[in-house]
Amino acid sequence: MAERKIFAGARIRRIRNERALTQVAMAEDLGISPSYLNLIERNQRPLTVQLLLKLASVYKVDLDQLQEETGSVLAGLKEVFSEPLLAGELPGDQELIDICEAAPNAAAGVLKLFRAYREQQKRLTDLSDMMVREGKALSLAPTRLPLDEVREVLARKPHYFERIEAEADSFNRLLKSEDGLAVALKQWLKREQSITVRTLPAATMPNWRRRYDRHSLRLFISERLSIFDQTREIAMEAASIRMQVVIGAELEDLKLSSAEAKRIARFELLRYAAHALMMPYTPFREAAQRAKYDIDVLRARFNVSFEQVACRLTSLQKQGATGIAFFLQEIDQAGNRLRHFGAQGFPQARFGGACPKLQVYNAFSHPQQYLAEQVELPDKTQYLTISRTVEGPQTGFGEQPRRTVLMLGCDASVAQDTVYATYLAGMSSGSAVSPVGTACRLCERQACLARAEPPLTRPLALDEMVSGFSAYDFQ
Repeated sequence: MAERKIFAGARIRRIRNERALTQVAMAEDLGISPSYLNLIERNQRPLTVQLLLKLASVYKVDLDQLQEETGSVLAGLKEVFSEPLLAGELPGDQELIDICEAAPNAAAGVLKLFRAYREQQKRLTDLSDMMVREGKALSLAPTRLPLDEVREVLARKPHYFERIEAEADSFNRLLKSEDGLAVALKQWLKREQSITVRTLPAATMPNWRRRYDRHSLRLFISERLSIFDQTREIAMEAASIRMQVVIGAELEDLKLSSAEAKRIARFELLRYAAHALMMPYTPFREAAQRAKYDIDVLRARFNVSFEQVACRLTSLQKQGATGIAFFLQEIDQAGNRLRHFGAQGFPQARFGGACPKLQVYNAFSHPQQYLAEQVELPDKTQYLTISRTVEGPQTGFGEQPRRTVLMLGCDASVAQDTVYATYLAGMSSGSAVSPVGTACRLCERQACLARAEPPLTRPLALDEMVSGFSAYDFQ
């Protein structure tokens, strides 16, 4: 505590005013001169350890609360100034600290106003989505971060890039990968680009999956990755060289608004290109149809991971040679949606993914198990969903592992073409159908035990004499 200077003039002034004390009276209580207290209140002198202890004993001030108060407000102000509308005016930490210290009540007011703004924006977005689904166009242009823009653009279009597929087929014919794709790619990189691929231990590469050293012409891959992810990283590097022109053309077609959004989208296109190399379109589609889209069979056939097969299944949208129109979304344990694409934007525009009744949230309790279910939205449309956990890079002892869940889904009308339909008892009679919603704010299902928020579209019906099982009763 002695090494850290604490300037808390505004809070000392507030403590004094709350007790209706003059500076002379408070200075006498604390055993200091009124002029010194005046300097403290103007943040021209820090609080000493002795003064902090004196404040605690004389005025029963919680020292932890005294020090944490600024920290919580400071964190809130950092969030405010991370808003894209204010990104160009982001002050340094010291300026935010000055605001917290000099005007804590004003800072708290700014936070309340910002939270109200965020809530209003969220509700407008929910209402906009609902009106679009009902065929009522509503043009809203909320400020978006580059990552949000990329996710929305990819979710609105079929997850299929024709030029990348054609180039991947051509590249695969050139590679002739009888000994495996990873070996063939390493040989091509060495032969055509003089690039050597090396796998490095976690201690040498603690923060990177893949790193290319332009000076030594070496591509380093982390040993923390599974063998499947190592192959994908090598394929992404090769695709960035071989498919540079077509990836650039597909990137321009996305019509993104910023350089940062384009950089993020380019990474997604490189990952798509790597999957196209690892699972060539025609052989993969034919194998998927023969295996009735059994993911484990396809994993073994193409020597890839569950996550890679799931992503590839969403891309079977070639005109004249389509597969099932799958959609995909990935969430983490906090419920954050990390990826969503496939089937013309289905997960975002029509299937918000925020219903807690979906098996995608239950999958965390059943690691590496497939959870299949047939769900029905309030408008009676039904879908088959398959959820399973995905393990992140290998962790060391004491490290927190990364675990997310992928949910793969398709329209229930084609569910019988998949092997998973046989696991859904009573599918034909509808007894195994789970009623879900788009999101609590838009769902009007009565007496839902999982409801987290009341619907925007219905008035609340709170009655002191009657209490339902749902957290929110509505008319």
